[in-house]
Amino acid sequence: MDCRVVVEAAVPVYDVETADEAVRIAISKTGEMLNPDLNYVEINMGERSCPHCGEELEPAFLAADESLVALELEIMVFNVEREEHAARIARKEIGQRLENIPLEVLEIEQTDDDDEGDEDESSADGSGSQSDESPPSDGDSADERGDGGADDDRGDDVLPEFEELIDES
Repeated sequence: MDCRVVVEAAVPVYDVETADEAVRIAISKTGEMLNPDLNYVEINMGERSCPHCGEELEPAFLAADESLVALELEIMVFNVEREEHAARIARKEIGQRLENIPLEVLEIEQTDDDDEGDEDESSADGSGSQSDESPPSDGDSADERGDGGADDDRGDDVLPEFEELIDES
């Protein structure tokens, strides 16, 4: 199963005069911390609201030329078993690059288009139809380990390239 995970981050910004300036600096600062390793993470302004009246607030809280900015970081997590597993992976990957920045999972959405019944059958034998279409994750798929299903035509193309790399060493 593939999931889209949205994580909220509280990014501190210093020496700012307006909330807009704080948001721009927070997005830039976060992008620098995530790149180049996680350049596929989407960074958006977070949504805040008053806990008492529900009124929409700016994503930045500004006091004494310092600000705390709420940002939403969206990441795709591939080949997970449960939504909780996707949340843990997203928090770990983003949290490793954003040291001392609190993170909270806001949303987890499954992005698979396959039927639930087909997913159970394909996961049992490892030859699911989505393995040819899904992008690689972190090396956990059967095709990346080299023991893919018999249906996999890509195995013939990958093996000679691998052997060429060994010969070059």
